[in-house]
Amino acid sequence: MWPFPKRRDFFQMLLEQAEKTEQGITALTRFVAVPTPELGRLVSQIEKEADELRRSLIQELNQAFVTPIDREDIFALSRAIDDMIDYANSTVEEMLLFSVGTNPHLTRMAEALSNAAQGLTAAVRAMRYDALAAQQHLIRVKKTENLVEHLYREALVELFQTPDVVLILKTRELYRHLSNAADRGDEAANIISDLLVKNA
Repeated sequence: MWPFPKRRDFFQMLLEQAEKTEQGITALTRFVAVPTPELGRLVSQIEKEADELRRSLIQELNQAFVTPIDREDIFALSRAIDDMIDYANSTVEEMLLFSVGTNPHLTRMAEALSNAAQGLTAAVRAMRYDALAAQQHLIRVKKTENLVEHLYREALVELFQTPDVVLILKTRELYRHLSNAADRGDEAANIISDLLVKNA
């Protein structure tokens, strides 16, 4: 039998990554609402599973002779999606490590980030078959990123009114992680948007 090269479904692999990231950020919202070690371990476990999905994708990408879209775009989109769950996990780890309690700003930012992750998953799911639907989901992601940035600035204004310098340093890092996660969601949305234009 002629040895045809293995066909790899990179769209499905990206979707699995997006779904795992969404799952992790949903777990983050639960943790931020009730920051227990058990819920923290759940986020950590999902982050490890997401890392494994990315590792598998990169391995397949390195072995693929041809790809349905530019391999650089597949790599960049995979990295941006993975960065979102990495920042979510960093938030959890530092809240537990530094014994920082939750607050309404963290809750609102995590909920907004969850909304962005849902929109990103929907966009990745639609990008192969329905460019118009994908673009609508990307608009949702980008609007949510703007909301997170607004919430981030609001949170900092209130934080800097406290006299506790140590608390300021700890909490500012948490806000920054969530802001960075939203930035990576926006980056992923931009990559998908560019792909839709290039492959129209």
